[in-house]
Amino acid sequence: MTDRDTVNMTERMKVTTCLNPLHTALAVYGCLLGYKKICDEMKDPDLVRLIRTIGYDEGLPVVTDPGILSPKAFIDEVVNERFPNPFMPDTPQRIATDTSQKIPVRFGETIKSYVNDPTRDAGTLRAIPLAIAGWLRYLMGVDDNGDPMDVSPDPMLDELQAALRDVKLGDPHSAEGKLDGILDNPNLFGVSLVEAGLAERVKQDFEALIAGPGAVRKVIRNSEF
Repeated sequence: MTDRDTVNMTERMKVTTCLNPLHTALAVYGCLLGYKKICDEMKDPDLVRLIRTIGYDEGLPVVTDPGILSPKAFIDEVVNERFPNPFMPDTPQRIATDTSQKIPVRFGETIKSYVNDPTRDAGTLRAIPLAIAGWLRYLMGVDDNGDPMDVSPDPMLDELQAALRDVKLGDPHSAEGKLDGILDNPNLFGVSLVEAGLAERVKQDFEALIAGPGAVRKVIRNSEF
């Protein structure tokens, strides 16, 4: 019989490292790139590289290991079987719902693990900041072609979009100073990204993502992980 602590550890493994963070990254970038199904995104090598980096390279080193199953084997199944399965018709639009409420767990816990471990440096993270920057780019409601795009419901949508209101696609300088309040909000990320040393990385990624139509694809394809 599995005890409650093991169940909790298994759930934490999934939601903070091996499943949900990958899902959220696919959701926001899938919407920006015009995908309607998660399984179709798994045919996109740029997106697969992104989520593999989030899971294997950045998440696994600080994963909660429940002991009854291998976190690596779990990610293997997620990436190779679950997400590509056409009979699990999940949509990026559905998964992107309420992302502001999910970010503290899906990315914040891993970031905190790096911050709280004196042997690690949160500043070495690359894919997780890119996922966060992608979410902020998604909130602009404009896809990678430069066309209007529906944004999924979120209780903080009005507040976040108001902060980004003057940011313009094709004008990276328009983002200057617009992200500071968002990135320094520990309630949003579980930790201040400024204090974690990741704010500048997210800003740089975001500015690259708004360089113009096609910039999202260019950034995820050329990012060095």
